Amino acid sequence: MIRSWVVAAVLLSFAGLCTAQKSDGFLKAKVEPGRAGIFLDGKYIGPAANFGITRKYTVPAGEHEMKLVDPRYDEITKKITITAGKTTHVTETMKLAPLAKPPYGILRTPGFEKYTAVYVNGKFYGHADEIDNFAQGLLLPPGTYDVKLVPMSGAAKEEKITIEANKTSILKK
Repeated sequence: MIRSWVVAAVLLSFAGLCTAQKSDGFLKAKVEPGRAGIFLDGKYIGPAANFGITRKYTVPAGEHEMKLVDPRYDEITKKITITAGKTTHVTETMKLAPLAKPPYGILRTPGFEKYTAVYVNGKFYGHADEIDNFAQGLLLPPGTYDVKLVPMSGAAKEEKITIEANKTSILKK
């Protein structure tokens, strides 16, 4: 009798798991530039290059807002429809935005997870891996900025940073 209940419970659990998986679809993106961040319904899911040929992102079926963001390009926002059990392919080429005028200071973010999202004054600027060492940095005009670093998991870090012309500011973990 107990064995029958255990078998029934296992079967019901497995059936529920299969049903949940069937309500998801997948997203693949071919975006130029590949470093553009993909946001789905306002949540950063990673750089576009991660969701190209070899990887796909599991998404609940239905309509979603997708935003492509790279500070050097004009943002693209579009509605996409994900069909359960199917892969939706998105191909976009972003348009280069006008360059900011110098002078610049540099912001670096050593010690953070590779795909930690970097926001400056609420705008997505890329991920920490792009600006974390002596040969990399985010060029910003002199001024004071609210910088927020949001890892894929864990707590975000927020700090006010003053950028000075021709100097490097480092935001450590």
